[in-house]
Amino acid sequence: MPLVLTEEQTMLQESAAGFLAESGVKELRRVRDERDPDGFSRDLWKAFAEMGFTGILAPEAFGGLGLGHVEAGVVMEEIGRNLTPSPFLSTAVIGVSALKHASEDRKADLLPRIVAGDLVTALAVDEGAKHNPARTAMSATRSGNGFRLDGKKSFVVDGHVADLMIVAARTAGSTGEQDGLTLFVVDPKTRGVSIERTVMVDAHNAARIDFDGVEVDADAVLGEVDGGWKLLEGVLNAGRAALASEMVGVGDEAFTRTVDYLKQRQQFGRLIGEFQALQHRSAHLWSDLEVTKAAVLKALQMLDEAPDAAAPYVSVAKARAGRTCTLAVQEAVQMFGGIGMTDEVDIGLFMKRGRVGQELFGDDNFHADRIARMASY
Repeated sequence: MPLVLTEEQTMLQESAAGFLAESGVKELRRVRDERDPDGFSRDLWKAFAEMGFTGILAPEAFGGLGLGHVEAGVVMEEIGRNLTPSPFLSTAVIGVSALKHASEDRKADLLPRIVAGDLVTALAVDEGAKHNPARTAMSATRSGNGFRLDGKKSFVVDGHVADLMIVAARTAGSTGEQDGLTLFVVDPKTRGVSIERTVMVDAHNAARIDFDGVEVDADAVLGEVDGGWKLLEGVLNAGRAALASEMVGVGDEAFTRTVDYLKQRQQFGRLIGEFQALQHRSAHLWSDLEVTKAAVLKALQMLDEAPDAAAPYVSVAKARAGRTCTLAVQEAVQMFGGIGMTDEVDIGLFMKRGRVGQELFGDDNFHADRIARMASY
């Protein structure tokens, strides 16, 4: 498939761009400055639902649009351009991707609520400072007709506002093994769940969550007991590719703002954009962004066309997006000069979001290692 958007996808991109530009970066500033307890606007999230964005990946049978990951990536890229704080990644992408594997009754109950903007979900997988799903140590032991969950999770995006959590726990095997993992749907109000909100450096949401003897019934299991690795990887791949799209938006917007600044700022009686050294650096960054856009679009297309073969493409996309976004925001700060590190302009906000996006769901080192392992190195 050509690495370009179709006419319908381009129309969606234009719709998302116009919708999100209305609030722009000022919405993130509002959330940060007012210390909004939710970390995002509920009214804006309802507007996401009215636009149909919350149902992009949800099947039409449950009120969704039944579209694909390319379309979800289109929206995520515009979210990145505007640094929009919203649970789109955790809910409309990851949550829907996971709940597609739930029972028919549970899907009929939960998916329409996500589409309507009435349900926020969170994925609880990481337990350490770095992303490494195979090192899941949280235990899920048989208890009555269900399981007892014990352990801790960190870096849970939107964990403190989630109405439903998808939790990875170990029902068998040892830490570091892929076999023995199981996914559970957990109500955060269940006894034994303790949630601590952690506002990240980019003012977006995350949480630390403790599970102390949390009892869930057998219906809480997503997929197969002990066989949750493939399902978890599929859900994470959807999140990684969507996050890569967001980082493309972050990097591309930082680049656009930098080029505009180069055309306005004067030094020694000349526009700084006329300096050849800055022209060379800008050209290099533009080239890097274009290659990364192609890599990310290919990963999204593979998730739609051949999801079982998409993993290496997703890792390439996430690794490239991390490096390119980092280069874009660093070059922006350099070319803006000292003002780029002040709160007067938005560049510092893009730099912070890029840093968090680099770590979330695996940095470039994690994905380089993942590709090497898949190739049996």
